[in-house]
Amino acid sequence: MSDHHQQLKQYLRAQLQRAALHSQTNHATSSQPQLVQQATELLEIYVHAQGHTLDRQLRQTIRDVVDDCIGLGPLTQLLADDSVSEIMVNNYKSIFIERAGCLQQTTVRFADEEALLRVIDRIVLPLGRRLDSAQPMVDARLPDGSRVNAVLAALAPQGTCMTVRKFSVQQLTLSELVEQQALIADAADYLRCAVQQRRNIVIVGGTGTGKTTLLNILAAEVPKEQRIVTIEDAAELRLQHTNLISLEARPANAEGCGQVSIRELLINALRMRPDRIVIGECRGAEAIDMLQAMNTGHDGSLTTLHANSSREALQRLEVMVMMAGLELPFVAIRQLIASAIHVVVHIVRSHGGQRRVQQITEITGIDAGTIQHAAIFAWQPQKQQLQATGIPSEWVLR
Repeated sequence: MSDHHQQLKQYLRAQLQRAALHSQTNHATSSQPQLVQQATELLEIYVHAQGHTLDRQLRQTIRDVVDDCIGLGPLTQLLADDSVSEIMVNNYKSIFIERAGCLQQTTVRFADEEALLRVIDRIVLPLGRRLDSAQPMVDARLPDGSRVNAVLAALAPQGTCMTVRKFSVQQLTLSELVEQQALIADAADYLRCAVQQRRNIVIVGGTGTGKTTLLNILAAEVPKEQRIVTIEDAAELRLQHTNLISLEARPANAEGCGQVSIRELLINALRMRPDRIVIGECRGAEAIDMLQAMNTGHDGSLTTLHANSSREALQRLEVMVMMAGLELPFVAIRQLIASAIHVVVHIVRSHGGQRRVQQITEITGIDAGTIQHAAIFAWQPQKQQLQATGIPSEWVLR
């Protein structure tokens, strides 16, 4: 960029900041698109007044200044790109993206560390959260539901980092997953019947395998006349359901007060007459309350958790129940899990980036203190396809 354009950019930024301050003083309220449009028009008027012609480079300069002052800086263009599924800011000068399941480095970068921190504050402050020395890690979300995690430089020696998992505007269906070869038609019919017959389902997999996406898809199969309560750390489920209550956990404030955990929300949700409870991710002591809810009239509930297989998922559930501090014997914990969980869906992301269902397992009971399960569908490496194992389902009538 020429010295002329650099000087002009600095001046335009100062003009926009003054205009933003004037708007705050007069308590003006505008939506984000309106602010962007107003700021762009303000800068274009100024450029014309200075006798400059709005060529392509100058228009790009105006867009950069607007993004930097009231948008999300260099991330704005990446967020607008539908082919980008994840944005990984390693530090202010190193940004990677995931496109079609593959990682690639971009030429996009922030001007400096302060510019990155301004964007993070712009995301988290409206949600009542913060990123500072007292709380150097934060989870948040964008207005469209995209998930955001940021870690301050105090904990990240290479500089403040941020990860944005973009929310897909298009709501997928089980039929579309079949078209994408993420599962087969018989497995899709099985999952659809499992939801309709109110089986409790746990979706397991690693990070970025698509657990929340599949949770959205399965929850969309719940009949419209049933009441759903969703509980999440950061609200990202987007259910088009007529009788829906969405609850979101809240971290502690600057004084260390006001925290509302998922476990507290789950206990409260039981008083809201839910037909089904959907927990975005089960990761701690709330597991005991979730299992008890599944065992006491809230059949058809759904959740996700991190695990590398169906067997590991059950082991993780045992550990999470023990985190509640109730000192239950192992046999009692396993009996609780075996009676509460009906179906475990294990999903993976292949080396090529494709997300697919690896296995669908039914919990069949407990024998000699060990939880019994049977794989109804399993991935066949030889045929590179999910296939029925031939073991008949004990619950789902097809």
